[in-house]
Amino acid sequence: MLNRLALGSMLGVLILADAAAAEGFTPVTDRARFVSLIEGRELTRFGIRLTVEPDGDITGRAFGRPVTGDWAWQNGYFCRNLNFGAKPLDYNCQLVEEREGTLRFTADEGAGIYADLTLR
Repeated sequence: MLNRLALGSMLGVLILADAAAAEGFTPVTDRARFVSLIEGRELTRFGIRLTVEPDGDITGRAFGRPVTGDWAWQNGYFCRNLNFGAKPLDYNCQLVEEREGTLRFTADEGAGIYADLTLR
């Protein structure tokens, strides 16, 4: 039973990775590349505008509420702590992928849900 569950989880991750590759996204595997993409720019999506600073700070607004937090690059993942208004969000390490001015952040080291944010 446990082996089937582990195999199913691995297949799920591979399917997500294949889907992202099929959409033309390329993984961002190191901090220097990530910083080169975000430095001096904002990440936007409908109702969301964030600044992710090279020094580890995150600030912005989402749906009328302030967003604050910090991030670090760990083992090839963007790991962040965020507060949405007064509510803390769970710590999460995310796979980052890029495609033509868009960054895709996929929760749970690439196994969770994703959000595409435009670089402006």
